[in-house]
Amino acid sequence: MTPMPESADAATASPSRPFRMPRLSRPRPGGAPPMWLVVALTCAGQFLVVLDVSVVNVALPSMRTGLGLSEQGLQWVVNAYAIAFAGFMLLGGRAGDLYGRKRMFLVGLGLFTLASAAGGLAQDDWQLLVARGVQGLGAAVLAPSTLTILTASVPEGAARARAIGTWTAVGAGGGAAGGLVGGLLVETLSWRWVLLINVPVGAVVLGAAAWFLVEGRAGDGRRLDLPGALLVTAGLGTLAYGISQTEAAGWTAPATLLPLLAGLSLLGAFLAVEARTASPLMPLGLLRIRSVSSANVSMFLCGSAMFCMWFFMTLYAQNVLGYTPLEAGLALVPSSLAVILGSKLAPRLMRPIGPRNVAVLGTVVAVAGFAWQSTMTSDGSYTTAILVPGALMMLGAGLAATPLASLATSGAAPQEAGLVSGLVNTSRTMGGSLGLAVMSTLAAAESAGSATPQALTEGYALAFRVGAVVLAAGAALMWLWLPRTAGEREAAA
Repeated sequence: MTPMPESADAATASPSRPFRMPRLSRPRPGGAPPMWLVVALTCAGQFLVVLDVSVVNVALPSMRTGLGLSEQGLQWVVNAYAIAFAGFMLLGGRAGDLYGRKRMFLVGLGLFTLASAAGGLAQDDWQLLVARGVQGLGAAVLAPSTLTILTASVPEGAARARAIGTWTAVGAGGGAAGGLVGGLLVETLSWRWVLLINVPVGAVVLGAAAWFLVEGRAGDGRRLDLPGALLVTAGLGTLAYGISQTEAAGWTAPATLLPLLAGLSLLGAFLAVEARTASPLMPLGLLRIRSVSSANVSMFLCGSAMFCMWFFMTLYAQNVLGYTPLEAGLALVPSSLAVILGSKLAPRLMRPIGPRNVAVLGTVVAVAGFAWQSTMTSDGSYTTAILVPGALMMLGAGLAATPLASLATSGAAPQEAGLVSGLVNTSRTMGGSLGLAVMSTLAAAESAGSATPQALTEGYALAFRVGAVVLAAGAALMWLWLPRTAGEREAAA
């Protein structure tokens, strides 16, 4: 882990005026905790959140056998978590600003841990899907607090870029490690342990955070916008359901059109509520800040492609190449290392060439990986079908994520920090959940219901081709819209 620099407050501390973390109240008798401990605890929370997005992918075939899940049900094991995560994350970010970042960290982690236990003990498919949704709600409360606690402790500039790089690397490592952890647990224990493993880990982090972290908030006591959170979550869920219906019913059937129109209507109602409420969940004025709007749209596009990578790669490895769950997890270890490498390289590259150029560079590298992966065959070798394209995709993802997160949070006022942190994760996860619904539908339509290796390969390859096109469009948008210099960011803010 990159050593964390001291904050500006620490640099000006004297023996008679000991260091205190900025904007934090009621410190422990011994003073603020060491900076490395704050980083470790916030990164541990982020690791769990992101791990659970990907850890179930390797376990999906085993879950299908154990609970009799359909192909559409497999998609919803992932999307129930992702949609609740995306839909309630803005609420979680605002709650941290208003009621305390530590408090929301503990509430989110506690809910996440309890839901993990419920999912691991599920006896029917609906029980698993409900537990995954509640897990996503807990993650939505937890995730914004991890980034906000971190950014509140480190001043803006190179120091914060390194801190966000560490946070991004650990989070990316969680997503990347999901395949290996999931494969090991499925093969040695059962699919249930991909969820149950969160219980002891969550309990340890919960106890350490309750003891060591100190409380902090930057809000003004306004109420939470619960109607907005319910509308955006219902809109996303209904829209994703409508997209998933296209596989069986087609795009023009009532079973598809009605949920699509309902989802769009709910999202339109969300925007109308946000424009009129006194305490909006997402103040639309934030989107007038160039760095916030451009970085979040870029996050959305990247998430829509990147989120699908682990899903389709693990299915390809098991359903086509015949890998066991553990072998599939081990096959993706180089990709895990690549995303961490990209996340750690990004802050070093941001200083000489700027965050916009690093984000574009990372996205272009990912495009190359997606294009290569789209040439997969049913009898491909490990090196050319998984190793090299997977490493390129995830190296690019790691390079792009840190500058986009840094740009998105750079123009926010302190009292909006939690909200903007939540918006960053919401954009990425919202894009991922809708992207997975679209890509899964396209892949299933391409395979025409056949489960032969050749048919499945053609479906997966189409998903990667579409992902390459989406990322290429994202790279062009970043080049044209993202602020090029710090001066542009300040002027835009």
